[in-house]
This record gives sequence, structure tokens and C-alpha cells, in this order.
Amino acid sequence: MTTQTIVREHEADLVVREAQVVADGVVALTLADPNGEELPPWTPGAHIDFVLGDELIRQYSLCSSPSKPNVWRVGVLRAPDSRGGSERVHDILAPGSVVRVRGPRNHFPLVASPRYLFLAGGIGITPLLPMIAEADASGADWRLLYGGRERASMGFLAELAQYGDRVKIVPQDEEGMLDLESVLGTPQPNTLVYCCGPEGLLGAVEKFCENWPPGSLHLERFSAKPQKPAAEADSAFELVLQRSGLTLEVPPDKSVLTVIREAGVSVLASCLEGVCGTCETEVIEGDVDHRDSVLNEEERASNEYMMVCVSRCRSPRLVLDL
Repeated sequence: MTTQTIVREHEADLVVREAQVVADGVVALTLADPNGEELPPWTPGAHIDFVLGDELIRQYSLCSSPSKPNVWRVGVLRAPDSRGGSERVHDILAPGSVVRVRGPRNHFPLVASPRYLFLAGGIGITPLLPMIAEADASGADWRLLYGGRERASMGFLAELAQYGDRVKIVPQDEEGMLDLESVLGTPQPNTLVYCCGPEGLLGAVEKFCENWPPGSLHLERFSAKPQKPAAEADSAFELVLQRSGLTLEVPPDKSVLTVIREAGVSVLASCLEGVCGTCETEVIEGDVDHRDSVLNEEERASNEYMMVCVSRCRSPRLVLDL
């Protein structure tokens, strides 16, 4: 069967124009088209893929300004438990280097609001930088609480200094952990909470926001959210790819994505952990068992899309727009 590519998006080789150390273990890379062409438009919260090898693809949030169409900037932490991605970025990429990039895509968009509370942990500050700039330019009331292990490890502090006392920097070795109780303990009207950082921070923020109005909390994960143990073992189900005219079976030990690809239909995927949103696919029919870390509760309840790399189906039949 001829491979059929369903999803297409911008993919190009970009050149590193600047590599700036912005904190201990954090480098900011500025990327541009080798010929000076404009890059695809994006909005705050978007991320791009670095294709560092056949099996080495990593996602990094854009932290430049959408109003500068000729350059993209990302901030990359050299992770102590790196699986090869951040080490390669730090060790190999320098001004003049070329890196293949896919995207951008945005599953963490900034929703219009009169008031924002931004919460960042470590490298989680990166997607919030353009959000803060947009919120400030719009005249919205906002503040940022930014925590990290120590001041020297916290990136972009000089850039944030322009906002004065709207920004509170909380190095753990100086002030301890972020005081989430003080900012989230009482739900605030007309306020959206945007949070990005390590799982410990995200889990705590989710818990504090349980009593906030629905839709108040928006967060992005860099790794898959811990899943609750399944009540029962996975079962097989029928998979229909409507546009391809294929009816397949997904066995308990294979993902939807694997079965799709084995049938000769190519769908872009990257993290394979339900984090990046690359493999998001429209659902036509079926009760999806969502196991991703991208969709919020409202989006899951709508049952319109699923991440085929990790999610499955509770009903006997799943029909996808592929």
C-alpha cells in the first residue's frame, strides 16, 4: 500500500543566529531562515520540534516575540537526566549551526482576560514570556510568580526586570518554595491562571485550582502526566480510518498510532507520550479513553480530538478522520 501522508506542517532547516547563556545550564537559541525569509506566524504558547536525529525529536517553547517574523527563540535547559536531546542542543548547536525544525503548533494559547496570574517553575518560564508581553501590551492586570532552585539557574531574569514589581522571583535556596496558598487559596474573579514547570508544581497548582471557576487554569507539561492505574486491562477495538477506507483492529498491546502506521497511513508524531500534541486527530465516532497530557477536561468531554500515540477507545469501535 502506498504511504498516505495525512498531516502536513511547516518543516525547514533553520540556522542558529545566536546562542546566549541566560542562566546556569540554560541557553537561548535564536533561529532564522538561512535566506532571511519570514518564518510562519505563531501565537504565545506555541512550541516547535527540533529534529535532532531519526529518533531524537524534542519540543521547545517559542519565547521570542510573534511580532518579529524573521526569528524564533527557544530556551533550552541542559537536563540532568537528559535522554540526549538537551545535551545535543548544548554541545552541538552554536551560531552557524543548522537544525531541522517542525511547527509551530499551539496547545497552550493565551485566552483574552482582564487579569492573569502566571506561575513558572524553572525552564517553564519560556512559554510564559511572550504571554506576559502580550498581556502587558493589552493593558491586562497581571503578575508573575517565578520559582527556581537558585537565582543563578533561573533564565531571563534581566528580561523580566522591565516589569518591576509585577514579577516576583522566588529562588528556593533564598525563600523556599512558591507560596501557592497565598495566590491560589481563594479563587479570584475574572482571572486566568497560566502555569508551566515541573510536575510537582503543576500537580500542586491543579489541586489548588479545583475550586476555581471551570476554565480558569491553563497549564503545559514537559513530560507526561502520571496516569491513574487502569481499572481493567486494555481490550481490543475496531478502528475505522474513514477517509482512507480502512477498517483495522487495535489489539491490547499496540497503540492506535502503531496500527495506523502499520496500515501504511502516515501521521506525524513526535513525543509518543501524549505531551506535544503533534498526533492530534479528529474523532468521528467512539468513546475515547484520553490518556494524554494536552487536552483539558472540557476538550476531553467534547470527544472531538484525541492523541493517537497514547489514547485508546472504551467502545468497541473508533472512527477517525484519516
